[in-house]
Amino acid sequence: MKIVVLNGSPRPNGNTVHLVKAFVEGAEEKGHEVTVLRVGGMKIAPCLACEYCHTKGNGTCVVRDDMDKVWEALEGAEVVVFASSVHYWGFTGQMQSTIARFYSKNQPEGVKKYALLLSSGSPGVYEGIEAQYREIVGYFGAKSLGILEINGDDADQRAEASLAKARAFGASL
Repeated sequence: MKIVVLNGSPRPNGNTVHLVKAFVEGAEEKGHEVTVLRVGGMKIAPCLACEYCHTKGNGTCVVRDDMDKVWEALEGAEVVVFASSVHYWGFTGQMQSTIARFYSKNQPEGVKKYALLLSSGSPGVYEGIEAQYREIVGYFGAKSLGILEINGDDADQRAEASLAKARAFGASL
């Protein structure tokens, strides 16, 4: 199965990166092909709401940026995993821009399964992201393969117990 992980964390060596690496290890051990895009470090502009994509663009966004790399990676994908640190009870701004840009095509073509991997320094901050994730998956008519939340300080999130949960989540897909 082809899995694309969209890592929205802007921190190149943050907790989310370590959790994604463990997730990928678990998924690859089960024979899945996994591509990770650190959208948190890419240049992806927010949706301009110009409607070019739905009028003249035939699903193509007028903005030319790194979202083209995301679309390329999503070709043939069966599963998309949103991985994000929690920023003020929501997805990172970078992840939010990436998700908003799905609007041009309405959704990634052919993707029918999604999963969510979240990291935060605090417990109890996931409700907003989880609600948005459920709405996205429902709107796409897709299936959720689950949500994994890891919280605590840096040491807790990089501890073997947390990484083992991420590995097991990857292997479960």
